[in-house]
Amino acid sequence: MTMRFLTIFLAFLASISAVSAAELRGPLGNPATPVSGIALSDSERQTIRQGGYKAALVWHGSSTWVNALTAGAKAAFDELGIRLVGQTDAQFDPAKQASDLENVMALEPDMILTLVIDGASVKSSFDKAVKAGAELVLLSNPISGYQPGREYVGIVTDDMQGMGVAAAELMAEAVPGGGNIGVIYHDADYFITNTRDRAFMNAIDSGEHGAFSVKAKRGFTKESETSSIASAMVLQYPMLEAVYVSWDAAAEGVIAGLRAAGRPDIKVITHDLGVNNLVDMAMGGNLYASVADRPYEIGYAMALLGAYGILDKPAPAFSVVGFDKVRRDSIAQVWQSTYHTPLPPLLQRALQQ
Repeated sequence: MTMRFLTIFLAFLASISAVSAAELRGPLGNPATPVSGIALSDSERQTIRQGGYKAALVWHGSSTWVNALTAGAKAAFDELGIRLVGQTDAQFDPAKQASDLENVMALEPDMILTLVIDGASVKSSFDKAVKAGAELVLLSNPISGYQPGREYVGIVTDDMQGMGVAAAELMAEAVPGGGNIGVIYHDADYFITNTRDRAFMNAIDSGEHGAFSVKAKRGFTKESETSSIASAMVLQYPMLEAVYVSWDAAAEGVIAGLRAAGRPDIKVITHDLGVNNLVDMAMGGNLYASVADRPYEIGYAMALLGAYGILDKPAPAFSVVGFDKVRRDSIAQVWQSTYHTPLPPLLQRALQQ
């Protein structure tokens, strides 16, 4: 990514996310700022290039989304001459993440980029990393007791508030004028999903997007639960016209439940991008639309924040990237802006039909 392209692109992000970002605050109440505010001068870049610094990525899991996150971070590392010495996949297991962190610390990274699965259970391991002098940059989730500019440089995440509102706007497209809907939300203490779900409900309850009646509202903690929840929901409330669900993989179960119930008429609105659901959308199935963030830009911004830490440069405490509404006619475009990879062949074929 050239510097000129990056400057233009970040200005574009700022223009679309500034309004909703201003309404969003981080887990410590820090106001959100667009990632366009994260930048290094030529002299700062030269200082980092000459330092021979090392980085480690201590991720929560593996997916197409995480691959894009990693690609963004690596792009920034390449520009800054930072060597990636370790990358881990905790498989959503806090104990494994703690072990992963201790293993990469043996490689003495100068910065660590991570999404913390469970801040309480891994805190002692991160305490050791901070004490050893590693600059910590967090993705989305905080660590209890940690402060920006002290134990970590900053948090980068998506515009959760804006995404929730965008999902409500897409619901208004799916059911023009309003109607009967169901809501399947993430019933766990998780900052990202809680904020998106709450923003969606607030937007729906405001009445600004139509006269919606939430006939059923059910929570889940495991993705495997959503199919049975959706089946029971439409059995009890056959008048439902659409369902909101917290994220893409959980929406797969909802769509499976709707198919099993013989309800191709019920539209689904969700967040994030997954091939299976996008194929369903491309084929005119239940998925009407989704809201996607930009993991590549998140990874890139996190890497720059790591450099801020090394330079002792004051950093924004809570930064957000923009998002895209995904409808059938924009699948290919948004896939590229989200993942920076070619459209999967299966999805290409579905769009051609």
